[in-house]
Amino acid sequence: MDSSTVATVSDEAKTADSPSYGLRQHVLSPLETLAQSVSLIAPSTTPTLTVPLVFALCGAGTGLAYLIATVAVVLVALCVASFARESASPGSLYSYAHSSLSPAWSAVTAWALFFAYVTTASSVIGGFLNYAYVFLDEYHLHVSPVLLSLVAAGGAMWVAYRDIKVSAELMLWIEAVSVCLVAFVTGITLWKHGLHFDMSQVRLKGVSAQQVRMGVMLAIFSFVGFESATTLGSEAREPLKTIPRAVIQSALLAGVFFIVCTYGEVLGFRGSPTTLDASAAPFHYLSAQAGVRIVGTVIDVGVLISMFAATLACVIAASRVLLLMAHHGLAPSRFGVTHARNETPGLASILTAVLAFLPVAVIAHRGASGADIYGWMGTLAVFGFLTTYTMAAIALAVHLRRERRLTLAKGLLAAAATLAMVAALLGSIFPVPPAPYRYFPYIYGVYLVLAMGWYGLSRQRDRA
Repeated sequence: MDSSTVATVSDEAKTADSPSYGLRQHVLSPLETLAQSVSLIAPSTTPTLTVPLVFALCGAGTGLAYLIATVAVVLVALCVASFARESASPGSLYSYAHSSLSPAWSAVTAWALFFAYVTTASSVIGGFLNYAYVFLDEYHLHVSPVLLSLVAAGGAMWVAYRDIKVSAELMLWIEAVSVCLVAFVTGITLWKHGLHFDMSQVRLKGVSAQQVRMGVMLAIFSFVGFESATTLGSEAREPLKTIPRAVIQSALLAGVFFIVCTYGEVLGFRGSPTTLDASAAPFHYLSAQAGVRIVGTVIDVGVLISMFAATLACVIAASRVLLLMAHHGLAPSRFGVTHARNETPGLASILTAVLAFLPVAVIAHRGASGADIYGWMGTLAVFGFLTTYTMAAIALAVHLRRERRLTLAKGLLAAAATLAMVAALLGSIFPVPPAPYRYFPYIYGVYLVLAMGWYGLSRQRDRA
């Protein structure tokens, strides 16, 4: 028996030892597994919604912000992939922390990750509202934002509840078409401006280090969810191979796509009557400038659908984290039960969708725009992801040291990823950002205190 055969047998043995928790086993192809991470990242939504928000913070430094964010996220992706090559579980990064860190720190990771996925779902529902009104306003139609939010959250809940394989296929095709169209318009924009460097972006004209630091925090939100393929540990085929590959591929491909699109957008909006950060549908304008106006409309439709796909991906990811939390006593046991026929975490999917819907419904009812909801809830989500990514990097070092396999290279990787995430977290707090962003760290802090308070009480009850 050669070494490759031995490795395959070993991988199969590890996978067989991993509990399925009642989920459907080994039904997703490598491409469908990649689709989970790609769809939660929702790369087509970044050029249309997130880039304008980052541009508002750091102007010509937007491209640099995305370059820094790409490097930081790839460091974390390499840490996550190292774990994913050894174990497969529906708990995503929480399962890695659970196997390496103390119960209290693994609980922090679990609650932070669940918070991150739910608030990301709320954010992209806000994006769904924004692009729904792009079309509704054009035809002078008024539909309640609460009703539109219910359509996005309810539809995602229904698909996630029914069938994980149908969900993955749907997300894959939606995002693939949208990304291709965005790349097409960006390519024409760059070609029309000629083969030369935009010196205002290269020289960071009028941009301070503080502005770039604030931009990096929001740029990281473009990547969140790159690790969500790890929630499919029971459902992916050959998970110890396909999941780490999906994690690294999604982070790298998204980073390249974001940097190129950012450069093209900033260049394309120079001299326009409306600035990039004030544009409700930037690719509407860029498509018209490129002479392919109809493509802009198609992109807007694609982004609207991509927002739904991202909501779906968040519900899928969060429900599986909640499933594992229930099995570990961090959540009520009823959320650890899967549907007998669909083999999906039905009750966990329903709760996740409801929690994502409620804040959007309240904020939208009070008059906030979809773009505001997208930015506010997205910023809140980043706090949860930065916490989780930091814990995952630390857990990797602890795990390898415990197994006596901690090399200098792996130690430096874990340290670099940890420092990058901590720097991003501190950069979002100091200097104090303007309202309402200055209040978000406190909201997240209160959430963690309440979650850990519940954890402490449940531990005491179990001991009694």
